[in-house]
Amino acid sequence: MLKKRTTGIRKIEHPDRVLSYFKPEKKVLLLIAIGGIGFNGGMVAGPYFEGRLAQCLYECIQGQAGSGDMLKLAGVYLSVILFVQLMRSLKRFSGARLRNDLSRNMRHMLYNGIVHMSREEVEQESTGAIMTKAVADVDASAMGLQQVTTEIFDTGVLLGSYLAMLLAYDWRLTLFACLFIPVAYVIALSLKEPVTRINERFKQTAGRLNQETLDRVNNAVTYRVYGREQARDASYEKILTEYEKNAVKSNLWGSATTPIYNIIAMSGILFIIWFGGKNVLGTGWTLWDIGVFTTYVSCFTKFAQKVSMSARMFNHMQRALVSWRRIKPLFREYVELPRPDTDASVERIRVENAAVSYPGYEPVLRDISFEAAKGQIIGVTGAVACGKTALGKTFIGDAVYEGHILLDSRELCELDDVEKSGLIAYMGHEPELMSDSVRENILLGDRADTAFLLKMVHMDEEVGLMPKGEDTYVGSGGQQLSGGQQARISLARTLCHRRGIMILDDPFSAVDQRTEKEIFEELRRLAENRIVILLSHRLALFPETDGVLYLHDNTGTFGTHQRLLEECAEYASLYQTQQNGEEIAKGVGEAAHE
Repeated sequence: MLKKRTTGIRKIEHPDRVLSYFKPEKKVLLLIAIGGIGFNGGMVAGPYFEGRLAQCLYECIQGQAGSGDMLKLAGVYLSVILFVQLMRSLKRFSGARLRNDLSRNMRHMLYNGIVHMSREEVEQESTGAIMTKAVADVDASAMGLQQVTTEIFDTGVLLGSYLAMLLAYDWRLTLFACLFIPVAYVIALSLKEPVTRINERFKQTAGRLNQETLDRVNNAVTYRVYGREQARDASYEKILTEYEKNAVKSNLWGSATTPIYNIIAMSGILFIIWFGGKNVLGTGWTLWDIGVFTTYVSCFTKFAQKVSMSARMFNHMQRALVSWRRIKPLFREYVELPRPDTDASVERIRVENAAVSYPGYEPVLRDISFEAAKGQIIGVTGAVACGKTALGKTFIGDAVYEGHILLDSRELCELDDVEKSGLIAYMGHEPELMSDSVRENILLGDRADTAFLLKMVHMDEEVGLMPKGEDTYVGSGGQQLSGGQQARISLARTLCHRRGIMILDDPFSAVDQRTEKEIFEELRRLAENRIVILLSHRLALFPETDGVLYLHDNTGTFGTHQRLLEECAEYASLYQTQQNGEEIAKGVGEAAHE
């Protein structure tokens, strides 16, 4: 009995809209607001106390104040600093929490979009590009959104507070000192297009590099066996060099502009030294003491630094926007499929004059007709590329058909995905194993007796000898396993999630005859309450099936094994050739054993 593991997934309405990701984060945003206002508001106290301390020190030297006054002022200053740092910790913690939540929610929605992509959409996206989008682009987008949020306080509140203090001390001097600041923002704005263009190229090369890396990992043995490692190294090095160049350019625009913005924003210090000095000497627009001058210089310096950081942040936002545009097409409304009714059954399959094709292509098969009833195993065979796989994929919707495929009285194409999932189990000729343990590749997150399933496919002893048994990781795509082991784990997965109709595409392609016969006996037992459609190029067990569909010349002939032997010369020839080959192989094996 399978038990579903439940996980809490936060669904986002309108996932292709940025603001939708902020709606579930109201509490975190409130903490960011409290921390941001407390921290940035308190930061203004720094220049004020620095000026008061400088003035107090001057008065102490002049004998106008004592050490007690200095200690009292320093104590208040330390208390303010402690409060500011506590608010800073709250703001940083909340900002990190927001970034993590945004990244998690985006990944949930992106994964949802990927698993519901159509076959055509999947073919248009390389694995490397999808990996780059799902990892780097999601992180960049989440970071950008979090920075936008915190910048509202770091820039808005702090710059506003600093500017208010500067204006209060001398509004004329403040206007002169800030003349150069708009220049930094104008330059940042003018860099929008080159920053966007360079980062788009960087993301594209990152996708190609990821795809090339996957290719090197998955096909390493092939390259080594055929002595093509050096050629592949040259190709990889070319892509790696292109990636490094674009990475350098991308980082250059992100970091090298900061000193420029800082110099421009700090240019106003020249006015402050000249006109502020006059204020101290009593010949300026207003009257200052040493403390006020120190406060004003410190406040303007921090103000200018924040201006340069906010200008640089604008360029970072452009980089994040590039990532958002790349992942936005993958977002779609969350599709939460209900748990399928796995107890549903089908009494009969009836296929009438069906033409099978992949979307956008000419039919692979025409005029296909056959029937199967509960408890039967139907064998489907033919020459290489005869259309077996296309026929099997028709039942799961990866191929389309014209004519009729009736499950009892219902047309197959009228069933929705949930109904198909509850009625049909499919094992493709490619195992499609995950980079996970043997156990998880079978269960797919459910719970069941994997020992029983492994015994059914005659792999229990082999798994028992593995380093961690059922918890042994199979590697990327199952590369740590043999072809036969991959196929049997895939079969065990199908048997774990068995349905009323079971489509098995070449389940015995990589096992020996004895194992094939033993597994077939298990299938026969399972078929008592199910319909099994066995797609195979190996015909040794076809005499034991309840019917055979022989595919040839883009069509098919259906009948019992014996009838096809008598009436279809091509099928008889194919079966006899395989039998002769098996007899020869058996004789060679016995001779070698002797």
